[in-house]
Amino acid sequence: MVKTKQQKLKDFIINNGVIIVMFILVIYTGFTSKNFFTTNNFMNIFMNMSFRLVIALGIAGCVITAGCDLSAGRMIGFGGCIAGTLLQRMDYSGKFFPNMKPLNVFLVAVIVMLICAAFGMVTGFFIAYLSVPPFIATLAMMEIVYGINMIYTNATPLGGYVKEYTNVAGGKFLGINYLIWIAVIVAVITWFIFNMTRHGKYMYAIGGNPQAAEVAGVPVKLTLILIYMKAAAMYGLAGFMLGAKGGGASVALGLGYEMEAIAACTIGGVSVTGGRGKVSSALIGVAVFELLKTALQYLGMNPNAQYIAIGVVIFIAISLDIRKYVAKK
Repeated sequence: MVKTKQQKLKDFIINNGVIIVMFILVIYTGFTSKNFFTTNNFMNIFMNMSFRLVIALGIAGCVITAGCDLSAGRMIGFGGCIAGTLLQRMDYSGKFFPNMKPLNVFLVAVIVMLICAAFGMVTGFFIAYLSVPPFIATLAMMEIVYGINMIYTNATPLGGYVKEYTNVAGGKFLGINYLIWIAVIVAVITWFIFNMTRHGKYMYAIGGNPQAAEVAGVPVKLTLILIYMKAAAMYGLAGFMLGAKGGGASVALGLGYEMEAIAACTIGGVSVTGGRGKVSSALIGVAVFELLKTALQYLGMNPNAQYIAIGVVIFIAISLDIRKYVAKK
């Protein structure tokens, strides 16, 4: 059945309703609130988007394979705490390792990503080889990582970071904050992996039909392990970024960020039914969420009520995604 122009327009409006409403809200807020359409405000928005985009890009790979990752938030906190313990000043009174000199910032970022990737590998193994549902496997890993982090830090807040670390959040290159550059680099690398590598093709094939992918010769088990490893490494990097931005870390760092990231991916077009999604999908979803929160703040909405608005957006986004899947069937 060939759709008419009116039907196509109607489907476009329904499928992109959340984004359209958000665009209208942003325009309204900009014309009714002072300082919304300013460079500083949008730079702050981009700053807040940076680490959220890194998280969303990690989770996107899991969602594309019809999975999820509930361990992301705790992994972020673990990554932030590891970085914090290795990058404290020597003269800080509450130094975690009193006699250890702070390591190179870049080296610490790599260490954090590798440690988190190791946990992601374990999660991927249980999903791939023991057929544990992603929801259960990542839920278990969420608790394990949180417990390890509590033992490692003794639930002690961290601070007193070296300038080289805090400059990751405060420094700029070509007038753009380093955190934004990190997010851009991660997005470009992820785009390349998704679109230009066999791993990316395998990922979409598994999301579309894992049984058919395996019959076609796709190394399903290995690909799933790599997807969850890659995702966990990104969570660690996001924790590293958050620690630099906040100038401190604790076991509560990153709590609940996984839900927002999954919702952002869905809003942008990463399908929870698997097989569909792009880097631009995660970017659009993260932008929608951040603009929504900023607009509501400018409009004076009760901060607690903002959670209700975000929840409604998630409901609508998931419903529209399921609608598209049912329509295709």
